[in-house]
Amino acid sequence: MKRLLQRFYVFIIFLFLYAPIFVLMAYSFNSSRSRGAWSGFTLKWYRELFRDRTIMMSLKYTIIIAVLAAVISTIIGTASAIGISRMRRIPRNIMMNISYLPVLNPDIITGVSLMILFIFLKMNFGFWTMLIAHITFNIPYVILSVMPKIKQLDPNIYEAALDLGASPNYAFWRVIIPQLMPGIVTGFMLAFTLSIDDFVISFFTTGVGVPNLSITVFSMARRGVNPKINALSTLMFLSVLILLIVVNIRMSKDVKSKKQKEGIII
Repeated sequence: MKRLLQRFYVFIIFLFLYAPIFVLMAYSFNSSRSRGAWSGFTLKWYRELFRDRTIMMSLKYTIIIAVLAAVISTIIGTASAIGISRMRRIPRNIMMNISYLPVLNPDIITGVSLMILFIFLKMNFGFWTMLIAHITFNIPYVILSVMPKIKQLDPNIYEAALDLGASPNYAFWRVIIPQLMPGIVTGFMLAFTLSIDDFVISFFTTGVGVPNLSITVFSMARRGVNPKINALSTLMFLSVLILLIVVNIRMSKDVKSKKQKEGIII
């Protein structure tokens, strides 16, 4: 009975989280603009979505900034996590607390702070300011994703690789990085998702003619919920879901392959 109640509780939680998304996806196929009645199945909102130049331009900037911000922040965050792990206890704790601050800090404070910084540096607001802002707030999330994998790492594995004749570069790229790869991939996915999702920081750091999807959707929603927003949200949700499934399948295959190789060696 207890196990049944636990499963029911989990089911209710997931239903509460995903029911609004499924409703949104269903109404993206509604032929009527009204959200109160179903008028029949249609794909016209998807056709109009791809014909909307404003949304397509926003999508282009969103993907470019998200990919660049995720890649750069993953590289910087991974290097930072490795460097922090090599520090002594007190400096390491200080650096980790500093890394927590941007995560706990409200987005509006981060956005206003970056805006003031860019104004002080006399930078022109646009693509580069938004990209720098996204890299900045993504780095702490990458650090916090990679750090647990570093703590799980055998501290002697790097020295063992050197003792077996590996060069420092070879030992780092072929021994350390593969061990940290699950955390690195998690950090990359988190940075990519946060970059696509961000509105507040993007709003304060963007310039004229460089909107992302969140800003465009906000502007459209102020005039009423357009069914094209439902279609866009559906495609974004499915894209992220497929990407997560592919990454999880790939990581599961890598883990299984690693266990098989260890079994053969033993």
